[in-house]
Amino acid sequence: MDLVILAGGKGSRIEHLNKNRPKPMVKIRDKIFLELLIGHYAKFNFENIFILAGYKGQIIKKKFDGKIYNFTKIKCIIEKSPRDTGGALLLLKNRIKKDFILINGDTFFDIKDPLKLAENIKKTDIGSIALVTCKDVKFVKFNNLKLDKYHNIIKVKISNYINAGVYYFNKKIFNFINKKKISLENEILPRLIDLKKLKGKYLENYFIDIGTPKNLIFAKKKLPIKLEKPAFFFDRDGVINYDKGYTHKYKDFKFRKNVIKTLSYLYNKNYYLFIITNQGGIAKKKYTTKDFISLQIEIKKNLAKKKIYIHDVEFCPHHPGGLIKKLSINCKCRKPSNLMIKKIKKRWFVDMKGSYFIGDKRCDELAAKKSKLKFYYVNQDIFTQIKKIA
Repeated sequence: MDLVILAGGKGSRIEHLNKNRPKPMVKIRDKIFLELLIGHYAKFNFENIFILAGYKGQIIKKKFDGKIYNFTKIKCIIEKSPRDTGGALLLLKNRIKKDFILINGDTFFDIKDPLKLAENIKKTDIGSIALVTCKDVKFVKFNNLKLDKYHNIIKVKISNYINAGVYYFNKKIFNFINKKKISLENEILPRLIDLKKLKGKYLENYFIDIGTPKNLIFAKKKLPIKLEKPAFFFDRDGVINYDKGYTHKYKDFKFRKNVIKTLSYLYNKNYYLFIITNQGGIAKKKYTTKDFISLQIEIKKNLAKKKIYIHDVEFCPHHPGGLIKKLSINCKCRKPSNLMIKKIKKRWFVDMKGSYFIGDKRCDELAAKKSKLKFYYVNQDIFTQIKKIA
């Protein structure tokens, strides 16, 4: 499944607060709002993330196009002329292979599992929308919404439920985009509601919008507080899985006893989960970067089936004794250096004082100490060990 981000809005209302950049590129403290969105959703099992850009789209494309976040490919498409939200979506008609999740690039909705939106979908339906409560309903485009007994979305005169800007659609949505410039919220969705082809789901997750000066100022203040939380940093080989030496094939990968139970426990306790791993076998020609990524994607799929999501992974392919010249260096990322941890900290609001590093080697301990993380060598029973810490 793919994720699509609508990021084409000019953001004229917040332009004076955004230094002439596209609206989703606004800074929240020292982090780009769009990057926070990508990080939040890339942990789920999406194959691609498509960013549909418009106003000053080259800024977005330069930053994200072709990049990989948590083993998810980012592809940026810039509309040549304004197409509105529905028309922009039409640019993906021949690129989207299956059902997809669509989100607005100017709202943050802390959804725990996007696929929950697909739970009540029938063959005759086109999609589903996440609904969230809102105090200032009159300031929201798509408001006064409710669900009937069949989970169909209906418009009512008074309701505090609004569109949260997170959608699940199947490819039949493209049959309802009949012109190049068309609004999803004002034209397509109302028609689907009238036809009873649009389901909904009440979700009371954290929701914040950055589209107005008032909301943006509020988001700049409150979103970092909401997103800042402690993390567990894990080494991989020897901690997450049994270390058989240069593990790079899924058939050879075996989770250590109680690791899955431990990850589930920590994820549900709202910790960030990060993997920080040296992969010098790439420099030594034991396996390739592609092999490493393929293995990680399989690990990601396996954990996703159990509703466990690793928030981010950093790996170092270098080794001073490697056989590939450009990778045979004394780099700043390979543990015991701590550049990989710094990269995570740059992308995420991590409460470092409340965070931990679990490793099995001296280099893990030294990297943790450089970042002032509390360090523990992994025990044979990792679950009992973690329960005493977390």
